[in-house]
Amino acid sequence: MKTRPPNPESITCWRKKFLETFFSNVLHGVLDVSSDWRLNDRHFSPLLHSSPHVSQLTLCNMLQGAVELTAEHNHKVLENLAGSLQILKFQHLLSCDQSIKRSLVLLLHRLIHHGSVSQVSMYSWPVPDTVLLVLILTMSAGFWRSGNALAYHSSPCRLCREEDKAQSQQSAQEGAERGCDAEREGSGGEDQKRSPKEADAPMNSVLSGPRSPPLRNTVCEETSSEVPCGHTSTQGGSSHCSSSEQLSCHPIPRKTRRQPKPAVGRKRRCLRRSRGHYADPEDLYDFVFTVARENNSGLLDKTRTTEGENTENWNSSSPGSPCTGHAGCKKRGGPAGILSLKAAHRFRSVSTLELFSIPLTGETCRTLSNLLSSWVSLENLVLSYNGLNANISCILSGLRALARHPECRFRVLRVSDMFSHMPCTELVRCILSALPQLHTLSVSFDLKNQLEGSRPEANPSSGKAEIPESCLEVLEIRFPREPLHTAFLLPVLKATKSLQQLSLDSATLPCPQELGLLLEVLRECTPNLKKLSFHDVNLAEHQKEVLLLLQDPGLQEITFSFCRLFESSTAEFLSEIINTVKRNSSLKSLKLPGNRLGNHRLVALADIFSEDSSSSLCQLDVSSNCIKPDGLLEFTKKLEGHMQQRGGRLPFTQLRLFQNWLEQDADTAQEALRRLRALCSVVSDAWDCSQAFADYISVM
Repeated sequence: MKTRPPNPESITCWRKKFLETFFSNVLHGVLDVSSDWRLNDRHFSPLLHSSPHVSQLTLCNMLQGAVELTAEHNHKVLENLAGSLQILKFQHLLSCDQSIKRSLVLLLHRLIHHGSVSQVSMYSWPVPDTVLLVLILTMSAGFWRSGNALAYHSSPCRLCREEDKAQSQQSAQEGAERGCDAEREGSGGEDQKRSPKEADAPMNSVLSGPRSPPLRNTVCEETSSEVPCGHTSTQGGSSHCSSSEQLSCHPIPRKTRRQPKPAVGRKRRCLRRSRGHYADPEDLYDFVFTVARENNSGLLDKTRTTEGENTENWNSSSPGSPCTGHAGCKKRGGPAGILSLKAAHRFRSVSTLELFSIPLTGETCRTLSNLLSSWVSLENLVLSYNGLNANISCILSGLRALARHPECRFRVLRVSDMFSHMPCTELVRCILSALPQLHTLSVSFDLKNQLEGSRPEANPSSGKAEIPESCLEVLEIRFPREPLHTAFLLPVLKATKSLQQLSLDSATLPCPQELGLLLEVLRECTPNLKKLSFHDVNLAEHQKEVLLLLQDPGLQEITFSFCRLFESSTAEFLSEIINTVKRNSSLKSLKLPGNRLGNHRLVALADIFSEDSSSSLCQLDVSSNCIKPDGLLEFTKKLEGHMQQRGGRLPFTQLRLFQNWLEQDADTAQEALRRLRALCSVVSDAWDCSQAFADYISVM
């Protein structure tokens, strides 16, 4: 197929990878089946043959793949994907018509709600179709709404029918038991029991399908028995079954699947009658605002008063109402008759959601926030270059509500964007205060602010404010060229006693003493720290602190990436580094990319593995260090000598050599690599430094 898979070293089964790529190429028309006599056979389906091996699938552009997969002739293909597919990706999506959205709904319902998809990722959508975006988010969260104009189900799926049948039998049995109780209580008791039975009639109608025409919804005579609408008017309509009964009735969201077009028409008229001035029923926002938190009543803010009592209700954010997070979030009841979670059933949902380069408006952020607040299966959330700015507080308000849920499994949050709305350390403090159960937090920004003076400065009092003890194990901060003030990081580090990995990127040190203060705080507050990384932090004038880190017995991996270590150093500094590493038996990995080692410093580093060394260093990364083939060959010969002195054994297992000047003498480079591979694993690339320099000059 003439393709080179990315990260080939991570591929464990090439047969599976080939069949997965083959499936994708056939689905998207890259491989023309009709032009190959081996594949163009009516007795053989390439998609069916390869579908059991597909664990990752990408849908692009106009979602043509969704239309193909939901076609009747690919029914078995979809069944196979429901069992094998783990990751579903959307890339470069475009607006599409109603029929394509109908196919997408069918696909998401089968692969997520009744399948094994655990991750949904969306990439590169500069001008997203809001309705389509919200549809994907809503179904990824496991929600389904009856009567939703975007829920284009033409007929119930087989699994839903099986669930409906089981629920119907259970409901019939419970109804018979209630009938027996009513007979024993007499005719008066029967009259009192009749009302809730009639309220259950719409659900029993759906459970049993069109086979039970007498069970009709009496609230709206225009609606047929297939599409009862009484349960969609929970605020402005007549009496219905109890909340627990409604939530336990699975089929409610599937009532429109048999005849979608007339059902939607009748549903729209019914909604107008029962809800008065309700907004356009094709708008998903009102639904999402209300579904998110109603089934987590123990966790909800009291936002609405009914008959003098506060009721816990999250029908709060109508499409125009702002959500500014925990402080000052403006909650209000929506229009009368907003659809609630009682009109929806929550199916299985994904555990990982990733949004890359998709602008999120304020309304979309509020939609996502309300979905997040009850998304208990969610474990990982990645928001990258979404233009959040102040809307990050709205996302945090939803995550804060989720964190209070007893079944919450949320553990990983990664946020990256072009501009930072607030100082990075302040944002980290806010996130950890709201989400103490996080295990991994990554915050990354390119620039301070879009307009000079538009971003609030760090609050000095925040350095004194304590935050609750956190479970955080991995913390990554990419500063937008901000000064690294240890005082502002102090409350974060004090609260993260279990921190094992810390990465600080693109920070500036406001004074020479700042790095020493940081190391002292790390030593006192993070006893479990194993990995420490500095990237693009100028450490040229901090040689003492660098040596202190290299002799720390607790650290197993240290990274100094593009830190200008040898910019103004002497030969004595390199010797001190080598001797310090030789005496440190706990350090396993040393990464020094982008520090201009050159040939002579690389050759000197080979002495780390000399006969008198107690080092157990396994991995050395010297990428982007201006290393030439002759220097690499001399380094290899020196390693071979140390290996002979140590009886043929070295702890050294991997050398990383990306982006060095090895193409200047191909023969020498090949000999050096061949001899090196006899000693350890070598990870390199075919990098042309002259072309890279030309590219760099062209964009200056």
